[in-house]
Amino acid sequence: MVVVFLLLLLMPSSRSATSISVVDRNVVVGEMGEMLQLRKRRRRRRGHVSLLTCVVGFLFLCQVSRLAAAAVLHRHQRISGSAGDVLEDNPVGRLKVFVYELPSKYNKDWLEKDPRCLTHMFAAEEFVHDFLLTSPVRTHNPKEADWFYTPVYTTCDLMPNGLPLPFKSPRIMRSAISYISTHWPYWNRTEGADHFFVVPHDFGACFHYQEEKAIERGVLPLLKHATLVQTFGQNHHVCLKEGSIVVPPYAPPEKMQSRFIPLSTPRSIFVYFRGLFYDVGNDPEGGYYARGARAAVWENFKDNPLFDISTQHPSTYYEDMQRAIFCLCPLGWAPWSPRLVEGVIFGCIPVIIADDIVLPFADAIPWEKIGVFVAEKDVPNLDKILSSISPEQVLEKQRLLANPAMKQAMLFSQPALPGDAFHQILNGLARKLPHDPHIYLEPGQMVLNWTEGPVGDLKPW
Repeated sequence: MVVVFLLLLLMPSSRSATSISVVDRNVVVGEMGEMLQLRKRRRRRRGHVSLLTCVVGFLFLCQVSRLAAAAVLHRHQRISGSAGDVLEDNPVGRLKVFVYELPSKYNKDWLEKDPRCLTHMFAAEEFVHDFLLTSPVRTHNPKEADWFYTPVYTTCDLMPNGLPLPFKSPRIMRSAISYISTHWPYWNRTEGADHFFVVPHDFGACFHYQEEKAIERGVLPLLKHATLVQTFGQNHHVCLKEGSIVVPPYAPPEKMQSRFIPLSTPRSIFVYFRGLFYDVGNDPEGGYYARGARAAVWENFKDNPLFDISTQHPSTYYEDMQRAIFCLCPLGWAPWSPRLVEGVIFGCIPVIIADDIVLPFADAIPWEKIGVFVAEKDVPNLDKILSSISPEQVLEKQRLLANPAMKQAMLFSQPALPGDAFHQILNGLARKLPHDPHIYLEPGQMVLNWTEGPVGDLKPW
């Protein structure tokens, strides 16, 4: 502590608008010392934490506090360039969507059976359906439609623990496509090339929660020409279909928005994470889950006082994120998680640990400017990587994260609001127009094989 205190006193003072007094620095040091003592009491130390790491962390936190003290009330920074323009696009008037009316067994019956479908991270399919029913882009005249939407709830068959069972999903989807193709002429003229589906499973339309099984299945063959709105995004992966619109997972807007704390609250936590490090139930040997990245975080930093990491999920989780500078967003079984959404909403810089990830609305959100990307192999150096980022860079990322348009784009708002996730989906669809004339087939040109796929998928539903 003495070394750190002396180093802080030796830091050159500035008369710029971002400077604070030596007394204020002492307060910051006191707060940080208190925080570290609490962290030490909360977990038994196992291993030695480098003094240099602690010093760098202290200096970093104090520098950020020094800059942020005069910038608490700063105006948000508009995102410049094409990303900002796309973020603020208005899709209304640029496309028309026809919503198929399906028997309720494909959607609402599932929801009545288990309302938990509206609260889990895959709930986008229900909310997109409700949004489109009243959206100004909806048309009741299919002849003028640019896009056709089939409302199928493929993640609403839940286990007792609330997780979706994907085993019926391919049969439900095949049945729904058979229904629309026999009751309307529009699927048959393009084999679905002007249709879109919401498939928020862990691995999208591969319809399996285990990656090796999902890869083995591949995307449901009947969807090969359609556009998928999916949460799964990883480059060079069979379950990310070319041309897909990658969206954020559902996170409850009202719940998060009710937990904001004052903007002036100091960010006294350097790195924050709550979640699994090992999935013992599904990965007994501990080497496959998260490709070992989460295990590496725990083994390297469980005793580092600059890292507030735990498997416990406290009632103050949202408040804690607002007190943190960096929030870890490591891959799990899939590369994404709701932490991406939470980090943006609460202004906690997302540290994205997921090689080859394709992020939500990547043409509208400048993830490289607001986040930090760390390769999975570099996790053991996470402390050095994060402490090497200058306070000025941190403040720049925080300014961009403060942009209300950025936050709105990550939420499926109830009711819908301009620029929210619903509108970003419509923006994605609008940017795919006009359709290539070659998608419209001549009679006899149909090439889809309705019997293609695993034998179990061919059973009637």
